[in-house]
Amino acid sequence: MKIKKGDTVVVITGKDKKRKGKVDRVYPKSHTMIIENINIYKRHIKKSEQSPEGGVVDVPRPMKSSNVMFECPKCKKPTRLGYKVVKGSKMRICKKCGETV
Repeated sequence: MKIKKGDTVVVITGKDKKRKGKVDRVYPKSHTMIIENINIYKRHIKKSEQSPEGGVVDVPRPMKSSNVMFECPKCKKPTRLGYKVVKGSKMRICKKCGETV
């Protein structure tokens, strides 16, 4: 998966379409990620020692990587990422402007 923690992404499908967010966590095996303030669902919590009052809590759910696009920091457009080998190290590049990310 080419998207990493800390990247800014744009949602291209679903209920949060056209919203931008920063990636908090990536799950490479399932090709999903958690993005801050995106794909938020309500969860009903039973009373316990951790939450003595219980109630309804907002919980971020993982989102498929195919539903988001990387936003290039240089050209500020949603784009795909590619790789380029420079001096023996692999660098990510923006497919639209060609700059290294």
